[in-house]
Amino acid sequence: MTPEELRALLTPEGLRLLDEVGAVAADADVVRAVSRLRAAGHSPELVAAVLTQARLRTRARARFHEFADRMLFTPDGLEQATRLQVAAQHAGRYARAGLASVADLGCGIGADALAFASLGLRVVAVERDETTAAIAAYNLAPFPDARVVHGDALADEPTDVDALWFDPARRGGGRRHADPADWSPPLDAVFARAAAKPTGVKLGPGLDHELLPEGVEAQWVSVDRGVVELVVWSGVLARDGVGRSALLLGANGAHELTAPGPAPDAEAGDLGTHLVEPDGAVIRARLIGDLARSLGGRMLDPTIAWITTDAAPETPFGQAFRVREELPLDERKLKQALRARGVGTLEIKKRGVDVDPASLRNRLALRGGESATLVLTRIAGKRTAILVERV
Repeated sequence: MTPEELRALLTPEGLRLLDEVGAVAADADVVRAVSRLRAAGHSPELVAAVLTQARLRTRARARFHEFADRMLFTPDGLEQATRLQVAAQHAGRYARAGLASVADLGCGIGADALAFASLGLRVVAVERDETTAAIAAYNLAPFPDARVVHGDALADEPTDVDALWFDPARRGGGRRHADPADWSPPLDAVFARAAAKPTGVKLGPGLDHELLPEGVEAQWVSVDRGVVELVVWSGVLARDGVGRSALLLGANGAHELTAPGPAPDAEAGDLGTHLVEPDGAVIRARLIGDLARSLGGRMLDPTIAWITTDAAPETPFGQAFRVREELPLDERKLKQALRARGVGTLEIKKRGVDVDPASLRNRLALRGGESATLVLTRIAGKRTAILVERV
């Protein structure tokens, strides 16, 4: 969004039109809305701004629910914004630590700042992009103890706050930066500030563990079985005795697995009656061994994140499957076995084998009314196919 479009939008006329347009999801909705608004005499700049925001609000409901209908967004800001339920977890940690104020350094559209402010924390949100800062100011307007500063996350860090929050920008110039030194702010500078003041740092879940500093808590978070972030906590925000954690959020609430550090792997052994596929947050946090031991289970292979047990496992930290049959990973034999069982719909899960599930599914030429799940993996180094059903 250009500054001109934002200025057109932030007028009584622009905001009224945005509320009137409502949800815009399909291209046909856009075409009809453009024709109607232009026929009513509205400028091209205003129409573009209103429809851009209408589409962004429609997309944003997946992350912000009904709150999206009173917020403004940028495309990049929405893509990078923290989900509402995750931001609430962040804010809760600051509140439980007894911190009264926080600087959100690199606030984007203000998603986390909104969560902080909603719990009564005084918030100073700093954003270097002028348009994005203006949008954050609009989003935070209902909170009198929140203010937005157009400035640099490090150079304009306020000194009168108890704690810091960073979400370093990992994109720039239309591309993603792989080197943490190219992030804004650079990761080493962020961790330097985290060593001096209680801080939370939101990062991508695939961050190399070798980049994590000593003495922090690293928490991987998944939502509905999808890993969404890694947060590094320092100072009073880091819990005593917790170096690694996996937090799972979903329809059944919040569940967390914690440990002082990465867990040693469990021993590998024979295939049992059930399989457990650990949640991605558990895998990223390297807590698979602790999960396996808590279930009385073992690994299928020392290098692969599948757990097997001899009884039905009950855990929120992974998806459980009942083993129906072990089969050789041979296409001809798999085709025969699946046809004999009338399997016409097949979910394929693979780990530790070089197989393209979509291509394999086509070559199997499935026929029948039954559904099944096929796990392609290794047991003690041997390529194996396991027919399973979800528990």
